[in-house]
Amino acid sequence: MRYRHRTTLTLALGVVLLVDVLRVFLPAVITIFGQAASTPAELLGAFALGWFVLALAAPALVRRVGARPVTLVAAVLLAAARLAVTGQPGGRLQLWLATAGLLAGLVWLAGVAAATDRPVPGLAFGLALGAILHTALDTYRLGFLGSWQSWLAAGLVGGLFLAGQTRPAPPAGPGGVRSWLLAGPALLLAGMVALSPAVARTATTYQFGLLRSHPGDEVGVATVPLLGPAPVAVAVGGFLLAALASPRQGAWRWLAPVALVAGAVLFALERGELLLPAVLLAAAGLGGCLASAGAADGRDSPATGSTEETAAAAAAGFAVADGGTADPGRAAGRRAYALVAGMLLFAVAAVLYYAAYDLGHPNAGVPVAVAVLVAAVALAARPAVGPVPAPLPPLRTAAAATGLALVAAIASDELLSASNRDGPPDTVRVAAYNVRMGFGTDGRFDPDALARAVAGADVVALSEVDRGWLLNGGHDTLDLLAERLDMPYVFAPAADPLWGDAVLSRWPLDGARTRPLPAVGAPTGAQALGVTVDLGDGVRLAVVATHLQPPPGQGPVVQARAVADFALRYAAGRPLVVAGDLNTEPGDPAFAEFTRAGLVDALAAARPLPTSPADDPRQQIDHMFVTPDLGAADPVAPPGTASDHLPVAVTLTLPPA
Repeated sequence: MRYRHRTTLTLALGVVLLVDVLRVFLPAVITIFGQAASTPAELLGAFALGWFVLALAAPALVRRVGARPVTLVAAVLLAAARLAVTGQPGGRLQLWLATAGLLAGLVWLAGVAAATDRPVPGLAFGLALGAILHTALDTYRLGFLGSWQSWLAAGLVGGLFLAGQTRPAPPAGPGGVRSWLLAGPALLLAGMVALSPAVARTATTYQFGLLRSHPGDEVGVATVPLLGPAPVAVAVGGFLLAALASPRQGAWRWLAPVALVAGAVLFALERGELLLPAVLLAAAGLGGCLASAGAADGRDSPATGSTEETAAAAAAGFAVADGGTADPGRAAGRRAYALVAGMLLFAVAAVLYYAAYDLGHPNAGVPVAVAVLVAAVALAARPAVGPVPAPLPPLRTAAAATGLALVAAIASDELLSASNRDGPPDTVRVAAYNVRMGFGTDGRFDPDALARAVAGADVVALSEVDRGWLLNGGHDTLDLLAERLDMPYVFAPAADPLWGDAVLSRWPLDGARTRPLPAVGAPTGAQALGVTVDLGDGVRLAVVATHLQPPPGQGPVVQARAVADFALRYAAGRPLVVAGDLNTEPGDPAFAEFTRAGLVDALAAARPLPTSPADDPRQQIDHMFVTPDLGAADPVAPPGTASDHLPVAVTLTLPPA
C-alpha cells in the first residue's frame, strides 16, 4: 500500500487555503456582517452556520456530476477567493469573498473526500504547514495585509495547489469515513489550542514572563515572554510525529486519546499557567488520534496505487475507478457526507463556544466534548494488522517541521525593551484604548493603524485584547501592537486566559496585580489590572486598567465601586491613573463612584468627548481618572476607525519629588 505524495501535498495545500479563508470569514461575520455588541449573537451564529449547512448538498452534487469536475471547479474558486481576500483586507466585499471561498473550500473537500480514502497525511501536513506559515508571518499577514509577503505566500500556495489538481487521484477503496469525519473536529482543536501560534505565544507569557509580576487574588497575569512562540515548534513536531507514526497496540492505544482529552480539559479550566501543557498535550494527542483513524481506514482500503493493487481491489469488490464490482458511489458518498458532517460539527462547536461570551451560557465543556468525540472515534477504530506505512519517515519529517517552526518563531519574535532614561520625567503621556480585538469599523485587522492611534503615548491601557481566539482569526493582538510600539506589557485575563486587558509602558513595569470583578449578570467577565510604572529614582506611577461590563439594561455601578476600591488600595498613596472602557457616561451613577472615591476626571477640560462608535462618536464611555496630585493637560480623543472606539489620551504632570 503506497501513498501518493502529490495527493497528500495537494490536500495539505488545500487545507492551508481553507484555514486561511476561515480565519478571515469568522471575524468578518462578527465585525462586518454584524457589530458584535449590537447584533444579536443568534443572528451572527445563524449566518455562520448557514453556509456549513448549505455544504450538506455537496455530496449529492458530487454524486450527480462526478467528483473530478466538482473538485476542479471548486479548487479554482477556492484559490481565486483566497487570493482575492489578500487584496481586499476589509469591508463587505471581504466578507463575501471569504464566504465564497469557504463554500468553495467545503465543496472541494467533499469532492476530495469522495475520491480519497487515506486523508490523514494530507490533513496533518496541512494543519502543520498552516501553523508554520502563520508563525513566520506573525499570524495575520496572510489574510489581512496586502504586502508582497502576503501575495507571494498566497500565490505560491494557491499555484501549487492548482497544479496538484491536474491529475486525478489514485483509485480509492471503501475506507476513509472515520478520518474524514474527524477533519472538522481536528481543525477546531488545532485552531483553538493545539497548533495555534498565538495561543502558544500567550502560554509562554504566563509561564516564562520576563517582568517581575505577582499574581493577584484569583487570576494570574501574563508578561513579555522569554521564549516567544517557540512552543508552537514543539507542538507541530509532536503532532506530526504522532500523526505519521504507526499507532500503538494494546493498552498503548489509550495514550493519544487520553492526552487529547487531558489537553482539552486543561484548556477548559481557563487558567493561564495551564495553557502550555494544554497546547502540547492536545497537539500530540490529536495527531495520535488521527493516526489511529487513518490506520483503521487503511485496513478497509486495499489499494491506493499500482495496477496490481487496483485489480486486487476490484476483485475484492471495492469501489474502483472506471467502474467495478461494487457501487462506486456508495463509499464515496459516505466519505463526502462524513466530511461535511465533521465540518458542520466544527461550525456548531465554534458558535456554541464563542457565543457564550455574548449569551452567558457555560462553554468550557465544548472543547472537551469535541476532544472526547475524536478520542472515541480513534479508540473505536480497529487498527490494521501489522505496521501501516507512512508517506514520509515520521521522525525525520517531524524533526524537519520542528526546525522550520522554530526558525519561523525566532524570525517573527522581537525583544521589547523598557526605557533606561536617567531620572524620572516631568510629564507622562497616558492613553486608553478599546481595540476591539484589533478590528476596525470596516472589519480590517490592522495593528499598524492601532499603533498609530496611540503614537506618542508613554503608557497605554488596552481593553478587549484578544490573544488567540479562533473566532477572531487566531491573532495575538497584544504582541503585534507591543512590537510596533516597542513597549513591554502586562496582560490580565478577563473572559478567559486569551481575552482581557493590558498595560504597555516605555518604562519598566512591576508589581502587577489583578482583581476579578463581580459579574452582576454580564456574560463576559471583567477584571481590574494594577501595574506599577518605575519612572526612575524611586518615582512610581500606579496604573489600573479595566473594562467594565454592565449587566443588561443597567449601569456597571457595582463593578465601578470595586475598581475604585481596588485602585486606591493598590496605589497605597502613590500617584494613580485608572483608565479604560468604563461603559458609563459623565453624570451616571457608575461614573460618580470614581469621583466619590476622590479621583479626578482627567478628560474634564475637553468634555464633551465622545469615543464610541468610532465612525460616528456619540457616547462618552472611555475615561481616565487620576489622583488630585497629577496635573492633566491636552486631553484628546484622536479620530480614527482602527477600532470601534476612539482612544483617549492625556499628558500628566507628576507631583514634585
